[in-house]
Amino acid sequence: MLKKIVFGILSLLLLLIGGFVVYVQLNWDKTYDIPYPDLQVSNDSTVIERGKYLVHGPAHCSNCHVGSVAEMIQADAGEDIPLKGGAEFPLGPIGTIYPRNLTPDPTTGIGRYTDAEIFRMMRHAVKPDGTATLSVLMPFWDMADEDLIAVVSYLRSLAPVNNEVKENDWSFMGKAVRVLASSFQPIENPTPYPKAPPMSATIERGEYLSRYVANCVGCHTARDQMTFEAIGPEYGGGMEFEPWPEYALAVGGDPELWTRTPNITPHPNSALSKFKNVAEWKARFRQGRTISISQMHWGPFSRMTDEDLEAIYLYLSSLEPQDYDPGELIFKK
Repeated sequence: MLKKIVFGILSLLLLLIGGFVVYVQLNWDKTYDIPYPDLQVSNDSTVIERGKYLVHGPAHCSNCHVGSVAEMIQADAGEDIPLKGGAEFPLGPIGTIYPRNLTPDPTTGIGRYTDAEIFRMMRHAVKPDGTATLSVLMPFWDMADEDLIAVVSYLRSLAPVNNEVKENDWSFMGKAVRVLASSFQPIENPTPYPKAPPMSATIERGEYLSRYVANCVGCHTARDQMTFEAIGPEYGGGMEFEPWPEYALAVGGDPELWTRTPNITPHPNSALSKFKNVAEWKARFRQGRTISISQMHWGPFSRMTDEDLEAIYLYLSSLEPQDYDPGELIFKK
């Protein structure tokens, strides 16, 4: 009798596991029929220049959409590296992603897509093939229309570079996460800013940049290592980045070190509290990268305007202080 019960339980477990495996395999690359935003690119030089600032500054697209770790380091240092994509970004047990070619090449870049397809990607986190992407890495869904237009207009103006980028490589665990985690679902009902706040030192401009352009909130919030869903207070820090040996070795760092983002709310023990005034804050950003293995995009952020740096400082200083200790910022496990 006991054997029958054990056999029945094992059979049920196998059935459930098998069913889950089939479900994941059938749904991990599900497509979504999301409407296209009614936006069009511009040839206006002022719009294109605005897009260039965003791409190489607060939106920091230029640091990731390059071809290798070596080019990432060069881009961070301010070199004009083609946004041809292809750099390998390991995401631990869930797989590896390869940022896309953002040049207007007609066969391997965004030249093969319509404006509507690109705008849908930015506004709804749905790729041209209809599948969803990891929205937290590109949190542009609530960016104002004029800034979306500026970014895409600038990308359209670049010299095309033919560079075939590998498809993202998801493990079964990664596919399961794609099916189950909200961070891999489309942004169906975005609430974009009606108009981008003017580039001036205001709390409103600071919130806009830190939430919808520079993504300060994305990294400075503790997140689950596999789903990327928030598990801590916003801006309280604590997001962990596992060692990236190739990058660490390239910059002369320890390939076994983990990093963790600091608390940037106005709590007395936070990283923000170390800056007595906005002048010190700006001076730190102008200094650029000081910790070689830091995952922060110091290069692009160091080239932001005074007004935008001040705006972010004012906004972060206006937040509710979070009594949250993320722990050691550089550590080994």
